[in-house]
Amino acid sequence: MKPLLLERRAFLAGAGLAWLGGLTPANAEKLRAAEVLFAAAYKDRQGGYGISILDGDDAIVSSHPLPGRGHGFAARPNARWLVAFARRPGNFALALDRWKAAEPQLFHTPHNRHFYGHGVFSADGRLLYAAENAYETGDGVIGIYDGTDGFKRLGEFATGGIGPHEIVLMPDGKTLCVANGGIRTHPDQGRQKLNLPTMAPSVVLIDIATGSLLSFHVLASRLHRLSLRHMAVDARSQVWIGGQYEGDLLDDVPVLACLDQDKGLSMVELDGAAAAALGKYAGSVAIGNDGVTLAVTSPKSGVVVTLDTLTGKALEIDMKPGTCGVQARRDGFVSSSEAGSFGNATHDRAWDNHIIGL
Repeated sequence: MKPLLLERRAFLAGAGLAWLGGLTPANAEKLRAAEVLFAAAYKDRQGGYGISILDGDDAIVSSHPLPGRGHGFAARPNARWLVAFARRPGNFALALDRWKAAEPQLFHTPHNRHFYGHGVFSADGRLLYAAENAYETGDGVIGIYDGTDGFKRLGEFATGGIGPHEIVLMPDGKTLCVANGGIRTHPDQGRQKLNLPTMAPSVVLIDIATGSLLSFHVLASRLHRLSLRHMAVDARSQVWIGGQYEGDLLDDVPVLACLDQDKGLSMVELDGAAAAALGKYAGSVAIGNDGVTLAVTSPKSGVVVTLDTLTGKALEIDMKPGTCGVQARRDGFVSSSEAGSFGNATHDRAWDNHIIGL
């Protein structure tokens, strides 16, 4: 077996070639000229993993290898880097230089932590906050990494719960919102869920400067098996949270919650058709560019449900088999599926769960 350092160097050399030198002149010009860009992780037909950058016409502009399966991303308009995180229980993340001035940077969690697949940059784009598992104790933590110094780990703070998944930076630029899924895992057991009878999902607001909990919100006891995972913030600074139910499929439970900082956490009762379409499983959520329209996907049901956040009414129910990724675009939303569809195009790869706009 090759030493880990040599494997890492070999991977970065290949990734750097793809990112810095792999674009054709036409695609390089397309990348510069594109008004809308997206990134999504994928698995190819040979079993390899990577990230693709796509333009507003759903065409792939460039692709870049990953050492394992990717999940979510972190990027901001003023942040130099696009960071892709490993799917749980992976411990790697890959940073691509959006300025094209440096080669990709591969970095890892400490030995007793792993990523949960999501993170977010600070308002100034300098610090990266990542959802992690302190798996020996089961505590959720937010790892802090320096984007100006090779993503050196600076420290961490607690999330107040188990299984932190998606993190969003609130519009004030000073507060993190974290969805604690409530499910305990350990890498020795892979992706096995170890505490389903005692799950305790929560949503917390954290002071980004001090790491202190500003507020802590839990569901009613009958909903303790609704793992809160993915989030989107609307124009009124309300946080919409999609859940994945780990209880009996015959239970009558909602799949969507909303956090209002003044009113607290409440469940969203969807109309019968929308609730049935999602099937107690929200794979991804996104707010439209209008700040009002919300898209919720369910890969298990193969559906994208579009909602009006002002009324809670379903605007559209679009059946799309295997679809999970969704993101805002000029004409509404773009979605991706494990069958290769990305918006109006089809590509020879299985798209992973999430899309990020760049």
